[in-house]
Amino acid sequence: MNIGQAADQSGVSAKMIRYYEQIGLISPPSRTDSNYRVYGAEEVHVLRFIKRARTLGFSVEETSVLLGLWQDRSRASAEVREIASTHIGALETKIAELQGMVKTLRHLVHCCAGDNRPDCPILDDLAGTPAEQTSKGH
Repeated sequence: MNIGQAADQSGVSAKMIRYYEQIGLISPPSRTDSNYRVYGAEEVHVLRFIKRARTLGFSVEETSVLLGLWQDRSRASAEVREIASTHIGALETKIAELQGMVKTLRHLVHCCAGDNRPDCPILDDLAGTPAEQTSKGH
């Protein structure tokens, strides 16, 4: 199949397939006499693996390691588990950071009158202006 068909079957865009090939995440496929890439079921399976890993938030580097472990039948699952556990910790940290952002923005939206006056605690916060300065007219 050509790159468009491989993209359709794997859910990975042709542009990303070319990128993954360029960075060495996937091996270059065989080519026709006209120099078109040719993909088979095995390459599509690898692309689906990559797509799933990326959807779960693994970095390209982590995906590369996981792909290597997946292809190594003599691997120890402990290494895979460690990578996944570390990733869970990173996701939990990111979730906590995002929750903090939501809390701050909710507070700022609550403090904003949303009227025709120019005073805006949201913009003041983004500008780094302490709230007590804006309330005193500074």
